[in-house]
Amino acid sequence: MARVRQKRREDIHLNLTALIDVLFLLLMFFMATTTFTKNTRLSITLPEAQGQPPLTENEAITVSISAQGGYAVNGQPLANMQASTLKKAFQAAALAMGTRDPRVIMTADGAAPHQSVVTVLDIAGQLGFANITIATRQPSAP
Repeated sequence: MARVRQKRREDIHLNLTALIDVLFLLLMFFMATTTFTKNTRLSITLPEAQGQPPLTENEAITVSISAQGGYAVNGQPLANMQASTLKKAFQAAALAMGTRDPRVIMTADGAAPHQSVVTVLDIAGQLGFANITIATRQPSAP
């Protein structure tokens, strides 16, 4: 009988520690050198309104906002741009009209500060005026 020689098979071990260390260092390098950009510009296309304007503007408080943020209530410019002055002018206009919930028509210049528009909306909301209209213009013909 022939003896078959059996080779002793040794287990082969691969040490992956060095490979994992290198991958970890590469990951840290890429995380540290990556720049994250923040988009600070918004592309905004303002809407145009094609609706019909109301036929009557009776029983309405008109508020105009200039490009500098100044206010005029029913055509009368206010002395300053403070919210308290605007609130008093709203109250006086509503009292003169004799209605509890008059309609408010807000006409703001296109370059008016956003804070001025928000202030008008905030004061109208504080006084309980729920019917607020923002005036727009018809789109120009192409």
